[in-house]
Amino acid sequence: MPKHLPKIELARAYHSPATDGHYRVLVDRLWPRGIKKEDLKFDVWMKELAPSTELRHWFNHDPARWDDFRKRYFKELEDHADLVSELLESAGRKPILLLYGAHDEEHNQAVALKEWIEKHAAKLKS
Repeated sequence: MPKHLPKIELARAYHSPATDGHYRVLVDRLWPRGIKKEDLKFDVWMKELAPSTELRHWFNHDPARWDDFRKRYFKELEDHADLVSELLESAGRKPILLLYGAHDEEHNQAVALKEWIEKHAAKLKS
């Protein structure tokens, strides 16, 4: 894993810049509706880092469930720490842009994933 944590930014898949020098990672389990694969500029689709189908359905983008969603999602991420390490290794020194499809820009898995990575990066192994 890189010795430093790259800068991590977020963008809706529908509004992301075409080229920007970031390592671009789609973190949704499902492909964003209405976007053709050839139209979304991304380096990798890491759907395994998205919340489980059960958790995604339970959360249903309800801001009232945000705190519980984060706790449950963080537990799932503990089981996928190797994938987060792989993501950081693949990005190298490039900043990371986490792409997501949700309308709510404050309460979505990309926000939670960024928080988890920033808290746990020092513990992750390559």
